[in-house]
Amino acid sequence: MVHQKRIQIRVPSSSSNIGPGFDVLGVTLSLYLTLTIDILPKHHELSNYNKDITLTYSGEGSSHVPSSIHQNLITKTALYVLASNDIHGFPSPMIIHVNNEIPFGRGLGSSGAAVVAGVMLGNVAGDLGLTKDRLLDYCLMIERHPDNVTAALMGGFVASYLRELDPKDIEAPVIPHSETLEREIPTNNEDKAKDGQEVLIPIVPKGIGHYIRLNWANEIKAITIVPQFEVATATARDALPPTYDRQDVVFNLQRLAVLTTALSQSPPDADLIFQAMQDKIHQPYRKHLIPGLSEILSSVKPTSHPGLLGICLSGAGPTILALATNHFDKISDTITKY
Repeated sequence: MVHQKRIQIRVPSSSSNIGPGFDVLGVTLSLYLTLTIDILPKHHELSNYNKDITLTYSGEGSSHVPSSIHQNLITKTALYVLASNDIHGFPSPMIIHVNNEIPFGRGLGSSGAAVVAGVMLGNVAGDLGLTKDRLLDYCLMIERHPDNVTAALMGGFVASYLRELDPKDIEAPVIPHSETLEREIPTNNEDKAKDGQEVLIPIVPKGIGHYIRLNWANEIKAITIVPQFEVATATARDALPPTYDRQDVVFNLQRLAVLTTALSQSPPDADLIFQAMQDKIHQPYRKHLIPGLSEILSSVKPTSHPGLLGICLSGAGPTILALATNHFDKISDTITKY
């Protein structure tokens, strides 16, 4: 088979909610979502096609991930990016193969990686030439929690926040929010809304998200302990209270201010980092979803486990994230026993 062009997109997994940094801090990890895209000559006929697009999938989630371009989060996101730029569908025949190393529902940024990959796919397919900051705008229209997608797109250790938007900008029915996959993206000018009117794709606002890349000491490594069970994002979010006590918010803010600098210092201060990674905003309310979490957070400490710096949930869990400078296997084995 002669290909017109082959492009590869590689997006890392990520851990978010680092310590007290709920919906703020994210760091990339070394599991990847990889897209291999073969853009074919327009006269080429595919043996198994869906509007001249073939989508195949291997790796984590391959047995149940949607294979329709109108249901798969990656291709739905790409179609949204294209439609936002007046390109109603993939402009060329292509074969898209997805290889995924990131487990679903484990707090490792699988949906964030899919959104980033989809935005990058739309940029490539439409030859849009979007800057990274503009790519981030599209990501944040779909995934409204910036920590994972910002880390996955920008790389490294990042802090981020969202600019407040007009509700009409984020509730348009054509935006494929990562948790509401039932929305289908119009692929041609004949697509109509239920009332018979033409579906209008809103212009994506600029500067939706703001971020800063933070320093990370070379000695600090991340250990992830990934359970075999999943925790749905919606379930984890429903466990959170609608309001918080002021003292708990202040508790997190104080530690967040210290942690972002403490993780950059060499040599790392284990006691300082361990105390600064405490949280009262989400872990106390989600501990019942992860067996053993309470015992791990209260028992596994730098004083009893040399090399350990801190422990927290990765994202909404159930993966446990431990930061350490050495004795990685011993720390991992100890946490796994719980």
